[in-house]
Amino acid sequence: MTMEAYTTITGEIPAGGVSPVLYEIQRSRFLAYAIHAEDEEEVRAWLASVKKEHYEARHVPYAMVLGARADRQRSSDDGEPGGTAGSPILEAIKAREITNAAVAVVRYFGGIKLGAGGLIRAYAHAAGLGLEAAAKLRMTPLHTMYVQLDYDLLAAAERYVRDAALQTGETNYADAVTLALLVPTGDIELHQRALTDLTAGRARYQLGDQKYSAVPIP
Repeated sequence: MTMEAYTTITGEIPAGGVSPVLYEIQRSRFLAYAIHAEDEEEVRAWLASVKKEHYEARHVPYAMVLGARADRQRSSDDGEPGGTAGSPILEAIKAREITNAAVAVVRYFGGIKLGAGGLIRAYAHAAGLGLEAAAKLRMTPLHTMYVQLDYDLLAAAERYVRDAALQTGETNYADAVTLALLVPTGDIELHQRALTDLTAGRARYQLGDQKYSAVPIP
């Protein structure tokens, strides 16, 4: 299966999640929490802790999108009228093309009914605020390309790695030096040709595993 890049969020305080972001309308208070998660059990344990903390709240609807392809999606209205809470939260996650994340919105009713349309807008807006408060990561699939060369070529190769802004793994120093370069699949031949030219054909290559590498999004 081809690995595809995707965007996710990172956890902050409280542990594993983003601190609640408050949105208030018509005296109702909406507290949006977000968490990075990769399986449903993790989400459900987190939801239980949120509900325990807010045991007086009437509703804690939520949504989750999981998997590198965002192909596992769940939502719950948690007692709100059907389609007014869980679905808007889910759409807020999908609209930002985020996966491996869950959002819960705690509602404290303020005594004024918002109506179905008002609830949809409120939950969507609160969920969006929670997601905006979360730090984002771009998870990019990179191949490990091992480059073996003699010590007299190391300085030139390291300069190339710096100039090309390549991510690196651990360098192995033995009879020869082996650099571990983390390279997008489509760029492997490009870097091999460049290093071959740089070393006059003396560099030797071996392709390793493909793994996700996290790149922060400003």
